[in-house]
Order: sequence, then C-alpha cells, then structure tokens
Amino acid sequence: MDIVVRAFIAFVVILFLTRIVGRRELSSLEPFDLILLVTIGDLVQQGVTQNDFSLTGMVLAIGTIAVLTVFFSYLPWRFQVLRPVLEGVPTILVDEGNVVEKNLKRHRMTQEEVAAAARLQNVPSLSDVRWAVLETNGQISFIKKSG
Repeated sequence: MDIVVRAFIAFVVILFLTRIVGRRELSSLEPFDLILLVTIGDLVQQGVTQNDFSLTGMVLAIGTIAVLTVFFSYLPWRFQVLRPVLEGVPTILVDEGNVVEKNLKRHRMTQEEVAAAARLQNVPSLSDVRWAVLETNGQISFIKKSG
C-alpha cells in the first residue's frame, strides 16, 4: 500500500510541475531538457519504490500511475469546470497582426519565438496573421488574414 500512496503523490507532483513549467516549454524539448526529464523519472522511481525491486512493487507503481492517468484524463471530459485547470486554455498571442505582450509574458515567450513558429508554418510576417493561438498542447496555430 505504501507504493500506491507514493505513486499517487509522485503523480500529483508531476502533474503540478508540468502545469507550472508551461506547455510551450514542454512542446519544444532541447537535448538537455530530455536528459533532465529522464533524470527526474529515475528520481521519481526511486522515491516511489524505495528499495523495493520486486515485480509486485513494479506492477503496483505502474498500475497506480496508469489508473491515475486515465482518471485525470476522464475528469476534464466529465466535468468541464476542471478542463482549464487540468488541460489549460488556448491563449491568443497575436490579434490582428499585433502581438499581445501580456500573453507572451505570461507564457515566458518572446516575439522572436512566435515569428519563428510562423515562418515554420509558411507565414512570412506576423502582420499577415489574424490570430496566433498557443494551443493547450504547446503548439502555435496561425490563422491568416483573408484577402
């Protein structure tokens, strides 16, 4: 039972940390970030299982994380009021060609990052953009001005 409680606490901490870190950072991992995530995974494993290297301990830890993952993906589907807390909300970064500095600051992004993302989607200039939206998955969607 100790492993289940530890896995639950680890899951909640990881969920909380990913919400703090922000979706933009998680969608564009650098090599160092990937290594850091693997290291965090190993540290979490040590904290969850302690010195229990048994097959039962492994199954309990993995099973707890799997059940919590399904449960926390079900919650926002069933209770819409939880959706912004657990999944986030899309954020407008560019409105009618004008960068919304307040939203960039909130997500720790620069205008250059938005412009680079626009170029990757064949949008030559932010002045050609009606809206740029930071989606809940960390990607930026661009809606071009018509005409």
